[in-house]
Amino acid sequence: MGTNARLFWILAGFFYVVAVIYVIWSWLAALTPSAQTQPQVEWVGALAIALSGVLWSLIAFYLGRLHKSQSSELPEDRPDANIDDGQAEQGEFSPWSWWPLILASGAALTFVGVAVQPWISFIGAGILVLALVGWTYEYYRGNFEH
Repeated sequence: MGTNARLFWILAGFFYVVAVIYVIWSWLAALTPSAQTQPQVEWVGALAIALSGVLWSLIAFYLGRLHKSQSSELPEDRPDANIDDGQAEQGEFSPWSWWPLILASGAALTFVGVAVQPWISFIGAGILVLALVGWTYEYYRGNFEH
């Protein structure tokens, strides 16, 4: 976590520096002889870049606080850690399952329907509901039932 927090602080500093450079650059670009208007700063881009820096600062602050509240170092932060130290049970996954593919197809069809024709969304929503029910209950029937 500590390494991640430092990386995000570096990203935040980068975006703050780029925001200042962007303001200066847009001011100087408006001073060129070909510009027909008064020199102005392009505030939309400057604000977007500065707010990106704020976003990275918030993430870095959170990760820093989380790192300080931990009782020990994570294996990712220790230089003497082995690969096996970071292995933990991540949950139960079914690599044979086709339901995630069907669910993603239903979601894609639903969003295509929102963009193209609304009637397609109803077909996609039906596939979504079918896939959610199928994925939820796949361990209750068939070869892998409990």
